[in-house]
Amino acid sequence: MDGNLNAITTIFTEFYYWVTVVIMFLIHVGFCLYEVAASRRRNYMHTLMKNIMIIPLVTVTFFFFGWWIYWAFPDFPLFGGLNLEAGAANTPWSENMSTHLGDRITGVFWAAFLLFSWTAASIVSGSVIERIRSSAFWVHAVLIGSVFWIIDAAWGWHAEGWMVKYLGYHDAYASGVIHAIAGGYALGILTVLGPRLGKFAADGTPRDIPPHNPWLVAIGLFLIYTGFWGFYAACNVPIISPEAIGGLITGDTWTATNIYLGPTTLSAITFNFLMALSGGLMAAYIVSNGDPFWTFSGGLAGIIAASAGNDLYHPVQAMLVAAAGVWVAYKMHFWVERKFKIDDAVGAVAVHGYSGFFGVVIAGFLLWGAPSSPFEGFATINPFGQFLGAVIMFFVLGFIPAVVVAKIQAAMGVLRVPVEAELEGLDFEARIKYEQAVNEITAVNKSMLEK
Repeated sequence: MDGNLNAITTIFTEFYYWVTVVIMFLIHVGFCLYEVAASRRRNYMHTLMKNIMIIPLVTVTFFFFGWWIYWAFPDFPLFGGLNLEAGAANTPWSENMSTHLGDRITGVFWAAFLLFSWTAASIVSGSVIERIRSSAFWVHAVLIGSVFWIIDAAWGWHAEGWMVKYLGYHDAYASGVIHAIAGGYALGILTVLGPRLGKFAADGTPRDIPPHNPWLVAIGLFLIYTGFWGFYAACNVPIISPEAIGGLITGDTWTATNIYLGPTTLSAITFNFLMALSGGLMAAYIVSNGDPFWTFSGGLAGIIAASAGNDLYHPVQAMLVAAAGVWVAYKMHFWVERKFKIDDAVGAVAVHGYSGFFGVVIAGFLLWGAPSSPFEGFATINPFGQFLGAVIMFFVLGFIPAVVVAKIQAAMGVLRVPVEAELEGLDFEARIKYEQAVNEITAVNKSMLEK
């Protein structure tokens, strides 16, 4: 590092991303609590283990090929093909991806994206609880976490992404590139997987299966809110010189930028994050008539709906977009449930998918004509580009691949647990082992007392 200013900037950036990753870990903690709270007692351990194993599986696969995809895929094959030079610098055997003192940024920046990958997989995890085989889900976790979401990030969440260049796609805090795709992917699996036994009455009327522990749901969601706040910070480049990106930013002041290298500030996104959270909570409380589960979830849905444009919205806009997104998500959830008999156990498709899709589309109208990027020649934000982007995220990279893979798994008989196991509970084997251990200890104690 040459010069004191460059040294300070590098060290600050390294520490900045490291801190955001630690905060973002709370998202996964929150999802674990949230899903266990939503499952029934006979499925606790299965639900928890299914989500915990996302960590090693997605981490390893993201290291070996997910990170390479992000750097190699920004140009769709029609617009230049793979960027093999950028990809080569981020392969698992490159010196950047190792204990290399000359590179202080790649590891922590990689980790920030990795936590986004865990989030995408965890979103899918909650929707399919109590009936999917763990092995089948883990295949989907790797696909959504290390392949499909990172392709859409390369296309629409990259300073050089083709969707940003040609469509004017703008999604600063990932309404589409994480949430819409994960919601669409979850819907694709659910379409093939089918509902939990007993979810629908003989006449097709859906039965409510409420969370068994609303307190854990609340704690889980508050941890997700906290981690999401860290996620917002991780979506920014913390400090950058105008000269470092070719003078694209007007003025001499060093600044934070969004993922597209457009200037922003932590102050701006703090206003908008909290206003979106508040708008979501209030709207969910009203539309659900005070239902605790939907009220808590509505705060998250509100943030997601506003996230696409939260680097540019006024705080009041963020609040109103969040409220509208919650209304759309809530209504869509119950309409799809009744119409198509889709059993989304935690409302993940609605909270993440529908609100994310809405957030991307509405940003096209509210930010119409604003620059999607500071780079000259890039398309400006527009309704068509945002709508097409939302379709690509939700359906092309989310719903369709999930349906295809789930159908293959179903045909092989490896997608869903047997009926007997679902009725008995997916923790049946663990329960038997526990009871056997208790019986053995009791027998030993009884023998000792008799002696």
